[in-house]
Amino acid sequence: MPLSEHEQRMLEQMERALYAEDPKFATALEGSGLRTYTRRRVYQAVVGFLVGIALLMTGVVAPQFWIISVVGFLVMLGCAVLAVTGWRKAPKPGEQQARGRQSGGRTRHSMMDRIEARWQRRRDEQQGGGH
Repeated sequence: MPLSEHEQRMLEQMERALYAEDPKFATALEGSGLRTYTRRRVYQAVVGFLVGIALLMTGVVAPQFWIISVVGFLVMLGCAVLAVTGWRKAPKPGEQQARGRQSGGRTRHSMMDRIEARWQRRRDEQQGGGH
């Protein structure tokens, strides 16, 4: 169920007020920080992978601690999955701006779309949970 025109106008007014009061915060909400977040997540996964290798090697060198090798392997596997999924989800440079230009030259439109999608998910969850 899409938002009514009144609800859309109210959200647009709130969005304009947010941009007027704190443009830096509004830009952060807009999704420009998503690329930074996913890049950081990939870097953390790479570091975790290296820690997993160290644990694996420690377990190989000291055979009485074979469980450390297993833990190291699991850490490596988990970090590899995190790195791959983070890398796939990362928007390409300029992708965020291109999406905003397609919506009439306003990057604020994408934030409005996300808010509307969240609202729709909540309504679907409430309707699904009640039946």
